[in-house]
Amino acid sequence: MYEKLLRPLLFRLDPERAHHLGLSFIARGLIRSRLVRDPRLAVTVMGLSFPNPLGLAAGFDKNGVALSRWAGLGFGFAEVGTVTPKAQPGNPKPRMFRLPAEQGLINRLGFNNDGAEALRRNLLASSQRDAPIGINLGKNKVTPDAEAANDYAESFALLEPYGDYFVINVSSPNTPGLRTLQDRGPLTEIIRAIRATPSTKPLLIKVAPDLTDTALEEIVDLAKSENLQGLIVSNTTIARDMLARDPEIAGGLSGRPVSKVSNHALSVIAASSKELCIIGVGGIFTATDLITKFELGADLTQIYTGWVYGGPQTCARILTDVLIEMDRRGLKHISEFRNV
Repeated sequence: MYEKLLRPLLFRLDPERAHHLGLSFIARGLIRSRLVRDPRLAVTVMGLSFPNPLGLAAGFDKNGVALSRWAGLGFGFAEVGTVTPKAQPGNPKPRMFRLPAEQGLINRLGFNNDGAEALRRNLLASSQRDAPIGINLGKNKVTPDAEAANDYAESFALLEPYGDYFVINVSSPNTPGLRTLQDRGPLTEIIRAIRATPSTKPLLIKVAPDLTDTALEEIVDLAKSENLQGLIVSNTTIARDMLARDPEIAGGLSGRPVSKVSNHALSVIAASSKELCIIGVGGIFTATDLITKFELGADLTQIYTGWVYGGPQTCARILTDVLIEMDRRGLKHISEFRNV
């Protein structure tokens, strides 16, 4: 029904308007899905228990307005944000664009969100926690790069009691100068500023797929030396060479086109980070896509664009097909894909 009726209607709307309309339906419980529950899909990493390894990526529910709904739509966890200390409108519209033929999206939203205090209120009001909630942290656009660590630390201090894990986002291409914070010096400063607030919550870094192999390995080394718990691989890409034609739209590209570059970054990171939790994201539409992430070294996965194109039954369809493939290969637990 989604692909034949609802998606064509939504795709007639501006992408951002369609997103907010869909999110409002979800928040009110008007969107439902078949659930797939199987202990073979359960994953325990970073001291957290995930009912299945397919999570909602940051950016879909920036302000945590549908916190109690994501588990009921089949997600094993959800990541809210990106959140900044102060509310900000983001970049001028239009700022979301569909590439239907490529099953991709381009966004240049620019961390539009209601601010850390608004997210705190929504987290506090959410009584239903059937799956872990991650919080993705960013900096305000008006904050100078030299003071960026203060933004991350401020949001973390306010939200620490309410998230199950936290993510340092220095890899969005849509805030000027943000990706320079992936360099070792600025990133170390951010981590240590966050650590000024005592916490046992897992802390991860979300990386860009456009970094060189050497830069990716340096982030792994930093994550180890600073005792972080994991890495999310990866954010959107600014590359366009995988498209049949460059649409000449500025912003971060996600969906099927990012799969190859994201998987490469995942393989590079996994080769040198056995002790870290790796969350693979980018180009997941099918069970094969998810399994590939595991085979490359992921412990968990996330989806965004694939869910936009696939609709509310996407998680159930992917997880059902994963179980079928596990049976075919004689695997007893999803983690065994990592040993293939």
